[in-house]
Amino acid sequence: MTAMTAANAPGATRAPAPAPASSAVARWAGAGYLAIFALAIYANFAVRNRLVVADDPMATMTAIAGDASTFRLGIAAFTTITVIDIGIAWALHQVLRPSGEQRSLLAAWLRLGYSVIFGAAVTFMAVALHLATGGDAVAGLGDEARAAMTGTAMEAFDVAWLIGLVVFGLHLIAVGRILVDARLAPRALGWALAVAGTAYIADTLTHVLLADYASVADLMLVIVMIPSMVAEMWLTVWLLAGARRATVEASRAEPEAVPA
Repeated sequence: MTAMTAANAPGATRAPAPAPASSAVARWAGAGYLAIFALAIYANFAVRNRLVVADDPMATMTAIAGDASTFRLGIAAFTTITVIDIGIAWALHQVLRPSGEQRSLLAAWLRLGYSVIFGAAVTFMAVALHLATGGDAVAGLGDEARAAMTGTAMEAFDVAWLIGLVVFGLHLIAVGRILVDARLAPRALGWALAVAGTAYIADTLTHVLLADYASVADLMLVIVMIPSMVAEMWLTVWLLAGARRATVEASRAEPEAVPA
């Protein structure tokens, strides 16, 4: 039975056509990416890298306690990133739906998974702040114990984030595969996203498997930073431009005949 016959058969119904991926949704996703870039730069460089001293828990605790308000702003910035990422997951699903519902859902779920893990990681920063600033709950702990626990909390933040970046890397690979196969955007953008996602995963695995990560830290920074900046900035520009090819493909989508 042909699709036309099935559509006209008694009892057959038509599945609703997928909602067009509007340019406005794509632009909102692009704006969300810009906000994430700004918040991440502040939270990482103005807060985390300035107040957390590598391999010196006491110095870290002292720095956090001495500038608790800035550390709180860092927590707020990371939390805001988590919320924005949830919105971007939905927006990208809308934009990529012309390539197939299941594939775009997979990419969206991977980004949501990353958001959940990253949100959990941020709670370790709140624990570090509580330990560093003291209070009734930690009144029985000496300074050395509080410092050790503060350092451990920040290490836990880093580890949880690295685990999340594996999921985020898979998300970028999924989006890249969609763009390459469906040609909703330049194929080179899809390949760039796949390379960036692979770099994120490779960095996490290097952290886990290599005892002396510091010996390759500079190299891994380059391996991750260059493809991720190029790919994600390019994706942002494409989204801000309205993801035109994806929008056109969505407008051409026809209802699909399904059996009742």
